[in-house]
Amino acid sequence: MLAVVELNIASCCAAIADAHPDRDALVWRRRRRTWAETADRIARFAAVLAAAGLGRHRDRAELAGWMSGQDHVALYLHNRPEYLEAMVGSYAGACAPVNVNYRYTRAELAYLFNDSAARAVVFTSTFAPAMSEVLPILDHRPALLLQVPDDSGHPLLDGAIDFEEALAAAEPLDPASPSTPRSSRPDPDDLYICYTGGTTGAPKGVLWRQGDFVVSALGVRRRDGADFATLDELVATTAATRLRALPAPPLMHGAAHWNALSCWLAGGTVLIQDHTDHLDAADVLGTVARERATSLLIVGDSFARPLLEEIDRATDDGTPYDLTSLRYILSGGAILSAPIKERLVHIAGGPEGGPTVVDVLGSTESGRQAVSKRSGDSVGGGFTPSSTAALLTDDRRAVLPPGDTSVGWLTQTGRVPLGYLGDPAKTEATFPVIDGVRHAVAGDRARWRDDGAIELLGRESVCINTGGEKVFAEEIEVTLTSHPAVRDAVVCGRPSQRWGSEVVAVVELQPGRDVDTATLRDHCKQTLAPYKAPRDVVFVERVLRSPSGKADYRWAEALVRRDP
Repeated sequence: MLAVVELNIASCCAAIADAHPDRDALVWRRRRRTWAETADRIARFAAVLAAAGLGRHRDRAELAGWMSGQDHVALYLHNRPEYLEAMVGSYAGACAPVNVNYRYTRAELAYLFNDSAARAVVFTSTFAPAMSEVLPILDHRPALLLQVPDDSGHPLLDGAIDFEEALAAAEPLDPASPSTPRSSRPDPDDLYICYTGGTTGAPKGVLWRQGDFVVSALGVRRRDGADFATLDELVATTAATRLRALPAPPLMHGAAHWNALSCWLAGGTVLIQDHTDHLDAADVLGTVARERATSLLIVGDSFARPLLEEIDRATDDGTPYDLTSLRYILSGGAILSAPIKERLVHIAGGPEGGPTVVDVLGSTESGRQAVSKRSGDSVGGGFTPSSTAALLTDDRRAVLPPGDTSVGWLTQTGRVPLGYLGDPAKTEATFPVIDGVRHAVAGDRARWRDDGAIELLGRESVCINTGGEKVFAEEIEVTLTSHPAVRDAVVCGRPSQRWGSEVVAVVELQPGRDVDTATLRDHCKQTLAPYKAPRDVVFVERVLRSPSGKADYRWAEALVRRDP
């Protein structure tokens, strides 16, 4: 058996910085930070944490899967360089960063800070007023508050330390120095934590070993699929890297910071668009063109449609965007519809042709499970499963083999998370052990296709039981948005005396277009079973989605119940 090395994110970044000190690591607005500058700031942030007594206090081997032995650092910021510097800086100091949804209310923030037992919070001045409201109602006040200055004009919060001043005063932490305690040295057993909401009820912190996360979620492997034998072998692969990645969604969600970390561990440059508090299609495309981005991460049709509309507008005005540098457009968190994917592969015609469009199927609980690619005249007919993907029976007690077309639970094996922070019961339910193999069941329903690909049906949490038939919302949403008059759609259930629950669509139309409910029902029936066609359609000016592009099903359900 070949020797392999267990990797941790901070050590990888430090080694890449040593190899390529003058290469750009981060670009945002007029800021350009080299790998050397970024590594220095990461090491200084780690030193700030260590000086406050934060780090690792119990070894992983002593803990159950739902337990953490490290101090947690909450990141409460929009996309900006300090987000990634504090994230990797936390890893460098043997702490575990925690993502904070900046849309949360005071009560939701208090829940997350309490549930994660955050010992430090890094926040921008924009969120200082919210922090001042939430701090008095926390179970325990964080030991360290670091405020990142921005354009909001809010003064330094009482008890907070200016982020830049803290870094300037710190001596970079050197994990190899004899004076650095073991509790502040990064390790592959250290945790990667990502809080996920939507499908788990109250937000839950998913715990991964970094040694597993780097391979399973970030895909850091040799080209032949094997693990790296040494850290030097990984660094050698970054010598010719020209990767310039722009993760357009908020870094507070897994898809975006996974994309950014993957770029960094390939020795690339992470690009950040100018305006990060909302999706500005012109800003995103302008950044791609100006900075010659080679990859762009989006979230399904909700990101793709505004981008395509802006491309059309600019082309009609005679000022088209130069997108010829784009080699990949990736979508995570929501599937792209076929018509949108078809348009995306033709948006740029560089010397190597248009970009390859990649739908990534995965979740915080499973990592990457499958991909679907569209490039030129080649169309992926479904999601090609990874070697560690599997399907489980309804009761989660047995594996469905390829060829069995029963609807089952999509699951991941091998390098999977340890559990949910502080929740042994949910850990056991989501990560069952079958015949000695540990599975991660994120909640997606799927079935094997005859060609060996996986047909993704949708999340069980948004499955609608109508007249005894199970209907998956995403399947209908993709069909609805393929109609030329429909700009966006969210599908949910509404109580029905006859059917128990009936399928209802919330639809946003293209500007200047008109269509009625009967037409959309007939459109759905062309490709779906009749019982899946929406029994009613509620037309709205705008479909509400989160900043990450994910559908807000609670909003949709409340809306359709008010509009029977």
